[in-house]
Amino acid sequence: MQVSVRFFTRLREITDKREETLRFQDTEIVTIERVLGTLSESYGKDFKEYVYNKKSRKVRSFLQFLVNGRGVPPDAEMNTRLSDGDVLAIVPPVGGG
Repeated sequence: MQVSVRFFTRLREITDKREETLRFQDTEIVTIERVLGTLSESYGKDFKEYVYNKKSRKVRSFLQFLVNGRGVPPDAEMNTRLSDGDVLAIVPPVGGG
């Protein structure tokens, strides 16, 4: 099973990539939480500090997640199951004026 992850702004700088494809066992249940854990192992401290609140160890509330272009409700984010071929976008806050 494979899942593609798209990176924007700061995460693009940390990973030095626009997109990465992760591969998992076909029998494995893959969630957004699992993907973030895999990416944290690969990219280390800078990735972890950007994505996770250091005290609560929860994903920072300013991040949004899209699966195949559709928003994931905040209350279901980490447990959202991904399927083979899905594209997960990690979207930072948008500013401007």
